[in-house]
Amino acid sequence: MAEQAVSDDTDTDDTNTAHKATSAAGSSGVSGSSMQPGVWSTVWATLIGGLAVLFGTTIISVAIKPLAVALNAPVSTIQWVSTAYLLMLGVTIPLDGWAQRRFGGKRLWITGLVIFMIASILSSLSWNAAALIVFRGLQGVGGGILMPLMLTLVMQAAHGRNIGKIMSVVSMPAILGPILGPVLGGLILDHLAWPWLFWVNVPFCVVGIILAIVALPKDGPTHNAPLDIPGFILMAAGLVGVLYGLSNASSAGGFGAANVLVPLVGGAILLVAFVWWALIRREKALVDIRLLKHWPLASASSLLFLSGFALYGAMLLLPLYFQTLRGLTPLQAGLMLIPQGLGTFASRSIAGNLTDSIGARWVTVVGFAILTLGTVPFAFADANTSYIWIGFVLFVRGIGLGAVTLPLMAVAYQGLAPKEVPDASLFSRIGQQVGGSFGAAVLVVILESAAGNITQASQASGAFQTSFWWTTGFTVFALVLSFWLPGAPATPKTEELANEEDAEL
Repeated sequence: MAEQAVSDDTDTDDTNTAHKATSAAGSSGVSGSSMQPGVWSTVWATLIGGLAVLFGTTIISVAIKPLAVALNAPVSTIQWVSTAYLLMLGVTIPLDGWAQRRFGGKRLWITGLVIFMIASILSSLSWNAAALIVFRGLQGVGGGILMPLMLTLVMQAAHGRNIGKIMSVVSMPAILGPILGPVLGGLILDHLAWPWLFWVNVPFCVVGIILAIVALPKDGPTHNAPLDIPGFILMAAGLVGVLYGLSNASSAGGFGAANVLVPLVGGAILLVAFVWWALIRREKALVDIRLLKHWPLASASSLLFLSGFALYGAMLLLPLYFQTLRGLTPLQAGLMLIPQGLGTFASRSIAGNLTDSIGARWVTVVGFAILTLGTVPFAFADANTSYIWIGFVLFVRGIGLGAVTLPLMAVAYQGLAPKEVPDASLFSRIGQQVGGSFGAAVLVVILESAAGNITQASQASGAFQTSFWWTTGFTVFALVLSFWLPGAPATPKTEELANEEDAEL
C-alpha cells in the first residue's frame, strides 16, 4: 500500500508538472531564440568524446580482410570483431537511462570514455583474433554508454530551446561516421600498421575526459531505485538476439537460415515480453515504455528505423559497388564517398534552423525526397557510369541525409520533460541501430539473391541495380510516413519552469 501511495504521488506530481509546462508554453511567449547557459560547453565536451565512438564504430568496415591476414584467421572469425562490438552495444544501451539516474550523467560519461579508451588500447595490443574480439566487445560496452548519453546530456542542458540548431552540431558523429570512418581506415591500412586503427581513438578519449571534467555541469544521482533485473535481461537478450540474427543474414540461406531465424524470432519474442513487463512495472521499469504514447518520439523512432535502411544499408552497397564493380581499393572507395559527406555538411545547418522555425515534418519530407533523387541514379549505374556523375549524385544524396537525420533526432525530444530525456534517447538510438542492422542485412540478402556470384561483373551490375531499387523503395516509404510527423516546432518552456524541473530532478 505504501508503494502504491508513492506511485500515485509520483504520477500526480508528473501530471502537475506537465500541466504547468503546457500552461507556461502557451502563455510565456518565449521565442526560443535565447540559449540556455552552458549548453555549448556541454555540446563540445560530448562531441569530442563522441568522435572516438565515431571512429571506433566505422573504421573497421574496411579492415576485415587485412585483419584476417595480419592475425592469421579466417574472415568468418574476424567478422566477429564487428559482431562482438555490436552485440555488447546492444547489451549496454538499455542500462544507460537507469545508470544516469543512479550515478549521474557526468560521472557516467567519464566512465564510458575511460572504458572505451582502455578497450581501444587493449585492442591495439591484441596477440590473436580471440583477444581482439574480446577487447572489441569491451569497446562496445563503452560505446553503448556514450552513444545515447551524448544526446541525453545535451537535450537536458538545452531545455527544449534551439534543438534543431544544437542537433546540427551534435549529430555530426552519427551522420559522418559511416562516411569518414572508411576513409580514415583506408589511409591507416595503406600507410600504417593495423593497431593504429584503434590508437586513433585514444587522443579523442583523453581530450574528451579532460573536457568532461572541466565543462560538464556537476550532477549526481536522481534516485536510488534498484536495477530492474528481469527487464534488463529481457531487453538486452532480445536486442542481442535480433542483432545477432541480422548479422548472420549474409551467410548461406539468408533469412531462412537457422542461425538467422532462430535468434531473430527469439529476440523479437523477448522484446515483446519486455514491453509487457515494462507496462506492468510502470515507473519502476528499466525503460518507461509509456513514453511511446508521446507521438513525436514514437513517429521519430519509427522513421529513424527506416532511415537506417537508407543510411547504413546504402553505405553497405556503395563500397561494394565501387570495389566489386569498379575495381577500386578500400581507400579509393572511401574517398569516393566524400561528396556525400560534403552534401551532409552543406545541409545540416539549414535543416537545423528550419526545424526550429517550421517544425520537423516538412524538413523531413523534403529531405527524403532529395534522398530519393540521390538514390535512383544508382539503380541505373553500371561499370561504365561516369565518376563525375556519381560524385554529383552522392553530393545530392548527402544533402538529403543531412535534412532527414537531423530533424528526426531533434523532434524525438519535442515536448519532453528533462527527466524523460534518458529513456527517449534509448528509443531513438535503438531504432536507428536496429534499423541500420536490419537494412544492411536485408540488402545483403537482396544483393546475393540477385546474383549468386557478384565477382562476375555481368551479374554484379544487375544485382546492384536491383538492390538500389529496393533502397529507393524503402526511402519512398519513409517519405510517405514523414507526413505523420508533428508539423509545428515545440514552444520552449520558460526559464522558471526549466529551473523548477531541474530542482525536482
